[in-house]
Amino acid sequence: MLSAMSLSPTRLICFNKPYGVLSQFTPEGRWRGLKNFIDIPGVYVAGRLDADSEGLLLLTNDGKLQARISDPRYKMEKTYLVQVEGVPDEAALQSLRQGVQLNDGPTRPARARLIPQPEPLWARDPPVRVRQSIPTRWLELVISEGRNRQVRRMTAVVGYPTLRLIRAAIGPYSLDGLAPGTWRG
Repeated sequence: MLSAMSLSPTRLICFNKPYGVLSQFTPEGRWRGLKNFIDIPGVYVAGRLDADSEGLLLLTNDGKLQARISDPRYKMEKTYLVQVEGVPDEAALQSLRQGVQLNDGPTRPARARLIPQPEPLWARDPPVRVRQSIPTRWLELVISEGRNRQVRRMTAVVGYPTLRLIRAAIGPYSLDGLAPGTWRG
């Protein structure tokens, strides 16, 4: 298949974005850019992942594929592993499942469940802050939208702030086998 952006074959890159890296090639301030990790001309990010979040970022040279991945109209599910402060109760999980009210409107219903700490899990640099008196838990949260800082806002509104956020999958694409800072494609 040929790409609409160029006359070369369609390329899709799965990248495990480390903490502190922007979803753009150019660095800004204290944040590094993708050019520190990926030196492939003509590929562009399909969707975003904040600098303080980790995990799967997709890049492609195909504009139609880029839109299909990032446009909420296509409802491509995104799976997140979320470390939260505190231990969410069933009421909080049910709120996430039904959709919560954010300042920019209600979210679509999500799939939410408590999970054990993901294994294997790489160390984050810098490490997540730890408070001895407050436990943390991990959630798997699957959403079909991609609003700005949506997962962080969703967990906060139900009373459990996000400490660490890792995107594990976008539709059929996953982090499987990718160490932080590495890519395949």
